[in-house]
Amino acid sequence: MNNNQPNAKKDTVLKRLLGMLFREYPIELVSVVVCILLSSISTTVPAIVLRNVIDIINKYVASKDWTQAWKYIWPYVLMLVITSIIGLVAVTTYTQIMARVTQGFLYSLRKQMFDHMQNLPIRYFDKYRTGDIMSHYTNDVDTIRELVSQSLPALVRTFSLIIFILVVMLRYSIWLTLTLMLGVVFMVLVIKKFGGGSAKFFVKQQKSLGKTEGFIQEMMNGQKVVKVFNHEDMVMDEFDKINDQLAMDSYKANTYANVLMPVIQNIGNITYVLVAVIGALFILFKIPNLSLTGEALTIGIAVSFLNMTKQFTGSVSQVSQQINLVVMAFAGGKRIFDLLDEPAEKDDGYVTLVNCSIGENGEIKEEKERTGKWAWKDILGDGNIEYTLLQGDVRFLDVDFEYDEGKPILHDINLYAKPGQKIAFVGATGAGKTTITNLINRFYDIKSGKIQYDHINVNRIKKSDLRRSLAVVLQETNLFTGTVMENIRYGRLNASDAECIDAAKLAGADSFIQRLPQGYDTMLSANGGNLSQGQRQLISIARAAVCNPPVMILDEATSSIDTYTEQIVQEGMDKLMKGRTVFVIAHRLSTVMDADVIMVLDHGKIIERGNHDELISQKGVYYQLYTGAFELE
Repeated sequence: MNNNQPNAKKDTVLKRLLGMLFREYPIELVSVVVCILLSSISTTVPAIVLRNVIDIINKYVASKDWTQAWKYIWPYVLMLVITSIIGLVAVTTYTQIMARVTQGFLYSLRKQMFDHMQNLPIRYFDKYRTGDIMSHYTNDVDTIRELVSQSLPALVRTFSLIIFILVVMLRYSIWLTLTLMLGVVFMVLVIKKFGGGSAKFFVKQQKSLGKTEGFIQEMMNGQKVVKVFNHEDMVMDEFDKINDQLAMDSYKANTYANVLMPVIQNIGNITYVLVAVIGALFILFKIPNLSLTGEALTIGIAVSFLNMTKQFTGSVSQVSQQINLVVMAFAGGKRIFDLLDEPAEKDDGYVTLVNCSIGENGEIKEEKERTGKWAWKDILGDGNIEYTLLQGDVRFLDVDFEYDEGKPILHDINLYAKPGQKIAFVGATGAGKTTITNLINRFYDIKSGKIQYDHINVNRIKKSDLRRSLAVVLQETNLFTGTVMENIRYGRLNASDAECIDAAKLAGADSFIQRLPQGYDTMLSANGGNLSQGQRQLISIARAAVCNPPVMILDEATSSIDTYTEQIVQEGMDKLMKGRTVFVIAHRLSTVMDADVIMVLDHGKIIERGNHDELISQKGVYYQLYTGAFELE
């Protein structure tokens, strides 16, 4: 059972690749096959011409009547010229078509991978390294390029050529064909032996390459940390281990591959000699020939047969050369299809977010244009539509959650955030603060309980609409390659320049942006590497401000800002939070003292709740944190 499993996987990869190719380029691929067949036929014609020309010359050599001989030879010469031209045109045509098909297919494949990746849940990106995912788009796609552009056309041409040559050989001499087949059997056995070992290590090489790129990506992102803690030697040792594994897998794979070709070629040479000797013995001793046409074995047939023997064994060598590329393509294709087969993020929500206006008597009307007011649109079972004004009322009711089965993270979470309230979460790292905010966004689904948004269960709300009603400022800022203005506008793509500038002013970012070389048109790259951490965070806050949502999540939003800058930002943050439901995660207790409700978490449970004064009077965990009796960690 285990022996058949890898083959089944390879068959599946090949079927899917060919299926995708033929769906996108059916006419082009049929044209390529026709051109390859014409090319293969034109390759076998010289052997036939050679046999007839030699026999004609042999016939007239005694009389030396070359004029009469030329009368019979020149039609074959003309045939050779015409078939050579046809072969040249066919090869040129199918190589040009395959170049276009290959690039178009790779474009489509990369697009399909990227589009699918956008629909994957956050859990997938928690599971795999960034560099390993990037390897799908580089190394794995490149193996597919080799397969489509080189291996598949070469294999089709080789197998068609083998069939045509075999038919001609059987027509001339079955005995010599059987002699050739004996050598081919040895060649196939060698290919199976060395090709199988090579395939196994080429698959390992592809996996090791992904691990190596993942490690390099991780070290590039964390280069400052490596240098600060003087871990260069440790990192180099770790890289050496991963690199050694890659080198070993590559060495073993290429050792098998490099041994294969010389062995195959030498078996082909031995077979050539064997066919020549047997052919000569048949002619010298006038041994009866066995052929499909019943012809006697002549010098012309023998010479032509030797030429075809070279072509035949050379074709088998071509197959062995393509094995490594095919195996690597199977390994790369499997990794690509593993990505494409990853389940997309499920979204069974049906409640949508729409622009609305409120009439004089309080009825909610759906509007096509942006009004600044939003409502949840719920199509009921009887076909009626129910609108609920978006206010930002968020409730957790007996919520339990676990990332991995059997490893609970949150236990019996109950919280109520009324519209306009500021809710703060305090607790040690790993207590579950960020997890709660991730559940509001439905980055993960809860195990049990309910989460309600404006009294609607969040699993009934379409995820894209749910997330459109929220703005998140993360502890780790992510700025994209583009101008400062474009990075702020990322919060709402249809925001005007004036709205982006107002958002920057609200966040306290306008003053430093104006001092940049090109102001709001300053280009940012490498995640805003030319800005300080605080400046990057301010742009991130401005991005959330331009979104103008009813609910905001601030996950350590001011953790990267110094105390002086924090005072500047806090005023803007207060304006930003005014009238909104806000969830704040902070280690600095000074930033949450004015919260309406402060919740202290410990090991996934809410152990204390109340405002600052109430918790201080209780003299519990929050009191000890505030007075410095013990640290959050």
